[in-house]
This record gives sequence, structure tokens and C-alpha cells, in this order.
Amino acid sequence: VRVPEGEATVQQLNELLSDSSGFYSLPAQHFNEVFPRIYIGNAHASPLREDSINNVCVETAVSCGFVAQNVMRLQRLGITHILNTAEGNSFMHVNTNSEFYAGSGITYHGIKANDTEQFNLSAFFEEGADFIDKALAHANGKGKVYVHCREGYSRSPTMVIAYLMLYHKMDVRVATATVRHKREIGPNDGFLRQLCQLNDKLAKEGKL
Repeated sequence: VRVPEGEATVQQLNELLSDSSGFYSLPAQHFNEVFPRIYIGNAHASPLREDSINNVCVETAVSCGFVAQNVMRLQRLGITHILNTAEGNSFMHVNTNSEFYAGSGITYHGIKANDTEQFNLSAFFEEGADFIDKALAHANGKGKVYVHCREGYSRSPTMVIAYLMLYHKMDVRVATATVRHKREIGPNDGFLRQLCQLNDKLAKEGKL
């Protein structure tokens, strides 16, 4: 991705997320490996197909909640850590916690985020990115982390993009394109604005 001059904008990110006609696609797969050992996915994966995984980056997967609730499936994938960016018991959330994964060998972390433009997800960027980084370092760098919300479309990809910016020094446009290349995503404009603000902050600090 060629990074344009100047500050990143929500419009630039939306252009990366949509097609030439301005249309956004819903995820074609239940979940995808968007970065090595990072997975993003959805909550509607029943039944799951063995061929429904695409490689995004190395070890981060962004996913939906129903997959996140299939402990046996996660174990078969070799998932060691779960980051639920939609923890809660409303229809907008996925009601899991540490007790849900007790005895599975999977380490859990939850963030109670709403998928609204007004929600300040950026308050959790460092917390979520730190969990992802520690998850990937698990077992001498062999950990696999499943990052999910309800649909694997807005909250969880936003968190993975923030991780790529904070720990891989990616410009927000490069990070967004990296995840979008592996999975159809559509963070709301509020989240995109928060990512742009993070980009400006990191750029001014010389951390990109």
C-alpha cells in the first residue's frame, strides 16, 4: 500500500475497505488468519468447515463469537489465547469469560466494548495490543491468539489494526490494508477516527 502524504483520514481508510463502487463486503469466511497466528472471525460458524481459514498475517485471527464458544474447535486450531472485544450479555456482545475456558488451556481476556461510533475503543488499544503481543510470545513464540467480537467485522479488526500499529510500527493505512487483504472488515467511522488519531500520535512520537 502506498502511503499518501499527510495525515491519515477516515475517508482514506474507507476507500481501502470498500470496492471501486464504494460497496463494503461482508466476511466470506467464518474466520481468517489475518496476520501470522492472529485470527479474526464471526459468531455464525455452525457447522465449521476445515477449509474456512485464510492466512492474513502470521498468527492473529479475528473471529466471531460462535467460533469463540467452540472450545474443542479452538483447541484443534491450536489457539492458546482468546481476546473477546465484545464481552457482555446483550445481543451486541458475546457472553464468555475466563471461567468459560477453564480447563481448556486457553488464556482469556475480555474487553467490554460496544460497536458504536461514540464508544471510545482507543482507551483499550494498548491493553488489547499488549495481550496480543504476550499471546504470540507464549511457548517460545508459538502462541496463537483468537481476537473476536460478535461478527468479526468492526471491534476485533480495529483492535488488531491497533496492535499492528503499536507493535509493528505500521501506518494505519498499511495496517488496515493488511487485515482487509485477508478478511472483509468494516470498522465504524468512530473506530476509524480513533485509529487515525493513534496514527497521528505515533507519527509525532517517531514510532511509525
